[in-house]
Amino acid sequence: MKRGYSIGVVIPAKNEERFIEAVVKTLPEYVDLAVVVNDGSTDSTRDILEEIDAPVEMHCIHLAGEGVGAAIDAGHRYLLEHWETEMFISVVLAGDGQMNPDEMELLLEPLLQQRAEHSKGNRFAHHQSLQKMPLLRRMASRVLSFFTGLASGQVTPDPQCGYTATHCDVLREWNWDDSWKGYGYPNFWLIRLSSLGVRIAHVPVEAIYGEEKSGIRKLRFFLSVGLMMGYRHHKRNISWIFSKRVTPHTLFAGIAYAIGWIALLPGISTDLEREIVSRGMNPIFLTLAAWMVAHVFDKGATRTVQELRQNAKARQKT
Repeated sequence: MKRGYSIGVVIPAKNEERFIEAVVKTLPEYVDLAVVVNDGSTDSTRDILEEIDAPVEMHCIHLAGEGVGAAIDAGHRYLLEHWETEMFISVVLAGDGQMNPDEMELLLEPLLQQRAEHSKGNRFAHHQSLQKMPLLRRMASRVLSFFTGLASGQVTPDPQCGYTATHCDVLREWNWDDSWKGYGYPNFWLIRLSSLGVRIAHVPVEAIYGEEKSGIRKLRFFLSVGLMMGYRHHKRNISWIFSKRVTPHTLFAGIAYAIGWIALLPGISTDLEREIVSRGMNPIFLTLAAWMVAHVFDKGATRTVQELRQNAKARQKT
């Protein structure tokens, strides 16, 4: 327990027979409950979990290979049922040994200080991790950071890092029927958290690289996650326009996005297209310029929605 909060740890694991015991045995003593989610392992992960002498209370959930996102969801929901109305923080710690349990306290601190409701590891702010990170993974993470930032309306220095801590209030209002089940789960969460106006803290953490292997199919991952981010981005902006959270920033962002689409798609506005061509302007250039302006307003709208959320929570306490 930390400062009145119970601490739960969700450990998704699939075929982690080489790492899962070390992950569990190095959990900090202040952890109140570890929930290990065995997602259809075909190796000896399940047998090892049954024999581990864990240093903290540990419960196991067994799924049938539903995906890492589904496994993390199951762990969060287990903690919600276990602690019901109690105040707690849920930490996600991968079962592959790539995250340092000793740094968990760093993730908890922004929530304990009420500076954020969700904190996320940032390996790029940890110089040793950056040097150890494989070049291809580093480049892919940078690309995903850029597009996740566009989709979420805020800076996302390391969206693929799954080392997170989330306040129970966020978990209690989460729509578990509308979630992302597989890889790309961290990107999905960042966009949804922006939609809710949740404040996010980015904390430097170490990443540990060893013999673990990723199960990601790169082309399929980028296509599916890219389409998801595009859809969620537009859904977030449209939902804000038609909600109580509408602000001038939101409206201007929506208008700028609309201008970009009108200039890009033929047949939507013939008059605009003719005007663009007559002035010697490339429609693609206009689209990109409009979307850049929209992103600036979108970042302002995201900050405003966060302020509205905090004001609403403050009113509930008084």
